Amino acid sequence: MSITTTTHLNFRGDARAALEFYQSVFGGELAVVTYGDAHNVQDDQIMWGQVQGGSGIHLMAYDVPQGLPYEQGVNSVFVSVRGDDAEEITSYWKGLADGATVVQELAPAGWSPLYGMLKDRFGVVWVLDVAA
Repeated sequence: MSITTTTHLNFRGDARAALEFYQSVFGGELAVVTYGDAHNVQDDQIMWGQVQGGSGIHLMAYDVPQGLPYEQGVNSVFVSVRGDDAEEITSYWKGLADGATVVQELAPAGWSPLYGMLKDRFGVVWVLDVAA
């Protein structure tokens, strides 16, 4: 059992440009999925993206959907916890959920066997998922 934590950056329309910039600085592979790719809406904004490289860099990013509040620099980072063991991820979820506001219940999602998001009692937003 192992998990990784990754800095997850939030943007409104700039996720692709930001990821491309960070790739130019740190190197690594760029991967993106748009909202249109996921058939959510006909949109080329980033639903999920990452830069990951052999040097150890791993950044994730997305464009906050228009229906959600967004103010640049406010709530601009999530902590992403990803693992390959559903029981382990569920255990972390239960711990973090104590006193938290659940944004998305931990449950199966189209891209993951388990995915959930919450804001802990200290105001930190955590995204937990099981790697597909």
